[in-house]
Amino acid sequence: MIQQSQTGQELAEAALAESNTAVLDEVKQSDDLADSLVQLQNVIERNALESEKIAEDLKLKRESLRSVYEHDLRLSEAEEVAQLKSQQVKEEKSRLLASPQTVAIRTAIAELSAQKKELEETLSNHLLNYFQLTNSKSFDTSDGDQWEFSVAAKVKPRRK
Repeated sequence: MIQQSQTGQELAEAALAESNTAVLDEVKQSDDLADSLVQLQNVIERNALESEKIAEDLKLKRESLRSVYEHDLRLSEAEEVAQLKSQQVKEEKSRLLASPQTVAIRTAIAELSAQKKELEETLSNHLLNYFQLTNSKSFDTSDGDQWEFSVAAKVKPRRK
């Protein structure tokens, strides 16, 4: 069987038909996308409006709850009692802070804190020297164990 060649006219018509099909497919896809966007916008708008309505309802309910608390006599009385008790607690703490026993203990704490800080600064300097000499972050103890330490640096404020 001999195949007949297509004429130029037939080839052009076939290409035009394919081109029209592609254009129609693009138009359909574009229309589908536009429909999807419109539907999405509608859903977003409905949800946004519902969110606004719920926010307004929440505001009203919170105001109602606040009003219930503000107008409850038993709660008001309990708050007054609590304020009085709080004031009594403050007065008792002040009395205890002024007592000789408390003053002595607080003075001892301050002295021990100062001693500890001074000792830690000295120890830090010794550990830094040890690290610089050995490049090790642990030292041997008298009972044969290893005691680890960390090396830290901090930036001081600039001098003006």
